[in-house]
Amino acid sequence: MKHLIILISSFTLFLFASEALAQTPQMVYKTDGYWQQQADYTMEIDMDVASYQFEGKQKIVYTNNSFDALDKVFYYLYFNAFQPGSEMDIRAQTIADPSKRLVTNVGTKKDPIYESKIAKLLPSEIGYIKVNSLLQNGVKLNYKVEGTVLEVQLNQPIQPGEQVQFDMIFHGQVPVQIRRSGRNNKENVALTMSQWYPKVAEYDDEGWHAYSYIAREFYSVWGNYDVKITIDKDYVLGGTGYLQNPNEIGHGYETSVVQPLKGDKLTWHFIAPNVHDFTWAADPDYNHDTLKVENGPMLHFLYKNTMSPKKLENWKQLQPKAAKLMSYYSDLVGTYPYKQYSIIQGGDSGMEYAMCTIIKGEDELENMFRSTLSHEMAHTWFQFLLATNEAKHEWMDEGFATYIEYKSMDDFYKENKANPWEKSYARYLDIANSGLEQPQTIYADKYELNRLYSTASYHKGCVFLAQLGYVIGEDNLDKTIKKYYNDFVFKHPKPIDFIRIAEKISGLEFDWYLIDFAQTTNTIDYAVKSINKKTVTLERIGLMSMPIDVTVTYKDGSIEDFYIPLRQMRGEKPTSATLLKDWAWVFPTYSFETSKKIKSVQIDPSGLMADINSEDNLLSKKN
Repeated sequence: MKHLIILISSFTLFLFASEALAQTPQMVYKTDGYWQQQADYTMEIDMDVASYQFEGKQKIVYTNNSFDALDKVFYYLYFNAFQPGSEMDIRAQTIADPSKRLVTNVGTKKDPIYESKIAKLLPSEIGYIKVNSLLQNGVKLNYKVEGTVLEVQLNQPIQPGEQVQFDMIFHGQVPVQIRRSGRNNKENVALTMSQWYPKVAEYDDEGWHAYSYIAREFYSVWGNYDVKITIDKDYVLGGTGYLQNPNEIGHGYETSVVQPLKGDKLTWHFIAPNVHDFTWAADPDYNHDTLKVENGPMLHFLYKNTMSPKKLENWKQLQPKAAKLMSYYSDLVGTYPYKQYSIIQGGDSGMEYAMCTIIKGEDELENMFRSTLSHEMAHTWFQFLLATNEAKHEWMDEGFATYIEYKSMDDFYKENKANPWEKSYARYLDIANSGLEQPQTIYADKYELNRLYSTASYHKGCVFLAQLGYVIGEDNLDKTIKKYYNDFVFKHPKPIDFIRIAEKISGLEFDWYLIDFAQTTNTIDYAVKSINKKTVTLERIGLMSMPIDVTVTYKDGSIEDFYIPLRQMRGEKPTSATLLKDWAWVFPTYSFETSKKIKSVQIDPSGLMADINSEDNLLSKKN
């Protein structure tokens, strides 16, 4: 029981709800024509750790800040995905490259034969959320379940500016751990409770977003959460929110000896201000450590104490690295606004959640930090504080997180690469040259192949940012990221919001960049066509046009950099290079004169322009 007393003692450092609300930036619900909905949750959950079933009571105070009267609402019932015949199950059986999380290969590596893990779940192993009753302002509602979505017809429309209360009683079963959520994962963590409760769908200026849970990402309403979780007294909890009752969890918590407890269960009371999700994990064998980030939040680490000494030591060494990373991202993007962040051993290899992340616990330290935590913590800013619609603009979350992940690791390990994002460039260029690429406007679940989704979202999304740094200059990109965060934190930004920030920072025009790179599969392909004494001729082969950096090496050994602006940018980036006249995209070739005889010409020596054929970017004069 020592693990419980350690946890309780450290949780006394958590702030109460009033302080948390006062110190967390407040959401803007309706101002200057902008609006967003609000859903405040009060939930009471009673978990049976023997059957993995739970009873739930939920109250949502829903505020309609839109200009529309709403005659229906939708809830997500994510656990229903983990049932034979679900949309998640069928998608795993029909896509050509299913996620290894969802299938088992019963064939060979060369000739795989995939079997769905969900299809084999027994009734006692499936996941579900069953709604027993639902009321609107005390009046019973009619509803129906369609897979992972609850469709609700309202008795009275919710008028613009009106606030209503929904009361629900529900029953759930935690599935065997397959994807993100579940029980008893491969590392034997008892409960990973993500996407576990009925959650109201988002309604915005584009209407309702009642997406089925098939494989991908999420889009939710911000609000304040008040959650009570009743569970076996031996279990240690961690996740979203601030614990409100540390002195009720056990007597004598200030000592090293736990006094006998009454009954078999304890109730953990958490409050989470201004979040759009609530996640928790629980296990009877969790160690719990804390570490305060200088001028930042309290970090909480929950991990199994049954691991080998080497694995336990990895968790100790991870902690100062995590604190440094939290400070790095806060400096790079914007200050982390909450007073807590938890890193928890749980289901799946790594997934971001409100005020916490779930990661593998038995991995090597290098992988835990560099390959997992650096990415999942980055999501805190782009998924949980900016929170684009991931179903539609997944690249703005995954890609932007990947961008700062690679940037941070280049700095942490002092690698000083000319292109820290070279892995993403390589992945993007591979797909762009394959003829299989689909545009980033595809819904996250509708890519023909999983690898096309991952390339478009993680890697092309990363290249979108890194290459924008090439276009506007690294300093301007850093300023753009900071202003993007400051202007749109808690506001569900869209692609145009980001690109308009870049325009304001740089004074340039970038609608062409957003359209060509993110909304089409047009590619960049430039070549050095010829060198004639002091004349250079370049050629645009690809459909997407770009400003061009060119380095000329003269026969006397000297080097000169040139910059060719793109006419439709209506300006140029800050540069010390020799400025040439602009290049209008309709012209397939472009020539310029130099002051001395030329030895060689190279387009974009930095490699930050995603040219699909870099072999013709360098030309040397033979004589």
